[in-house]
Amino acid sequence: MSTARTHLIVGGFPPGATAAHDMDYARRRLLDLLGETPGVQTTVSNDFTDIERWLPGCAFLVSYVAGPHLIGDQNGIVQEWLAGGGRWLGLHGTSGGRAGRIEGQPHARRMLKLPHHDTLGSFFLNHPPIRRFQVDVADGDHPIVRGVPASFEVSDELYFIELLDRENTQILLTTQLPKDPAPDFGFTYEEDTSLLPDNRSRALGYSRDVGKGGVAYIALGHCHSPETNGQPFVDESVAPEGKTPLLFRGSWETEGFQRLLRNALAWGTGA
Repeated sequence: MSTARTHLIVGGFPPGATAAHDMDYARRRLLDLLGETPGVQTTVSNDFTDIERWLPGCAFLVSYVAGPHLIGDQNGIVQEWLAGGGRWLGLHGTSGGRAGRIEGQPHARRMLKLPHHDTLGSFFLNHPPIRRFQVDVADGDHPIVRGVPASFEVSDELYFIELLDRENTQILLTTQLPKDPAPDFGFTYEEDTSLLPDNRSRALGYSRDVGKGGVAYIALGHCHSPETNGQPFVDESVAPEGKTPLLFRGSWETEGFQRLLRNALAWGTGA
């Protein structure tokens, strides 16, 4: 039975903001799943502030964030913790962070690649409107995807993520998108660096060893409520005429994603 503590970070930016996600729902779901494992104790934060206070005695870090990211010394603290044996599961917006304005384009923004992304191992570029797409398991032997259907469909934000340490990254989940999103949707990027060598597939989940510890990331998991909805429209594969559902749970309601989460939490807690 594991008795190691887990630290859960769920929140938006600025502090207290939802950043267009139902943070309360995600927090409750993750706490419920962690509570299924006897002996696991969990502390909770809204962002990475004072992370140095929470990592001592902590074996597992879980983050579901939209905006918060490792800043300054926090990055080195987490790297040292990982090297010593800690494990970090990043979900959904953890691969994001901060966006910068583009000179001469007042309404355009580009995501900024930060040291946070080097530690996580990936960098978010953009996503098309919420749509329905297929998720494929790339390596069924890894404990995070064990028992997950070889392919399953979800409705979600299809993240374009650039892998920053491909040589040492074990890709667990992939998808294919028939075409890139319209150039005027979301964030601007110069090149689609999320494409894998086959020029068709994109990674949606991976793991990588860091010293004695490791990092795993799963891009799925958008959710919003009527009060937190920030989606101007969705793809017609999700709703007729692209009308945004005011209450959206997406991948959270699929057996595939629920199995992924349970597996990933077991991977991190040693259950």
